[in-house]
Amino acid sequence: MAEYDKLSEVTYNLAVRAWRFRVKLHRIYPFYFCVTNSGPYYNYILADEDGYKMEMNTYGNYKNFRGLEKEEGRWVEIFVVDVERAYPCFKTTRSPFRLIASRLTQVRIIEPLNNRLFFDFKSIHAIPRMHWRDFKYPIDTMGVVFNTEAHLDAPSGPRMEFYIRDNIDHQIRCVVTGTQAVAFRDGLDDMSGGGRRQVIVVLKMWRVCESTNYFGPDDIWLQTEGGFVDFRFNPHLPEVEEFRQSVLNSDPYVQKYGVEGLV
Repeated sequence: MAEYDKLSEVTYNLAVRAWRFRVKLHRIYPFYFCVTNSGPYYNYILADEDGYKMEMNTYGNYKNFRGLEKEEGRWVEIFVVDVERAYPCFKTTRSPFRLIASRLTQVRIIEPLNNRLFFDFKSIHAIPRMHWRDFKYPIDTMGVVFNTEAHLDAPSGPRMEFYIRDNIDHQIRCVVTGTQAVAFRDGLDDMSGGGRRQVIVVLKMWRVCESTNYFGPDDIWLQTEGGFVDFRFNPHLPEVEEFRQSVLNSDPYVQKYGVEGLV
């Protein structure tokens, strides 16, 4: 498993340049030097999996950054980057620091759902047993989709609720909102053949939410709101294939109706 630094853990130390980040290009905007009339250069607002944001600046036409200004919303890996204190009057994030890219800075676009390095699967039956402090961190999990309810015309915006279950009969409710709700509904319909086949969904970086119940166990569910999340139906991963085989061997409903193969 690759090790990455968190933006919230950055400190100002001139001797340290070995920072390595996995972040999302949250916002990108150009700027010019008025005195020299040079540019454009770019400010990148980065966001990590915890939602912490920090600014990164480039002050040259560096080869490794060419074309990156068109990749807003993509996930990238960044390493060999300098840290400076942010100017109090020009801060674009709450972080007291900012990153400065140089010709030595390495950056590459990554696809978390297509790269094994970025998965840390949590089984469904283990989620209710998580320590409450861990609920603030996004998790990865997977399960067979069932009991879907679409509310795409809701006054508060599109919303879709569904459940996922694992191969030992544990289940958890999931909530997806906004444009992702529509994408989830359409993707599930295409993959399931109109509900005729069972589908495994992999959830990436979903938030764990909890509501106190004074008359029984606390209500725990997963949702997309407030996080940098993704989902994929039947991705071609060894863990998903292993899960699919275990479901085929243990779930009577899946044994009867089958589960869609990996793509």
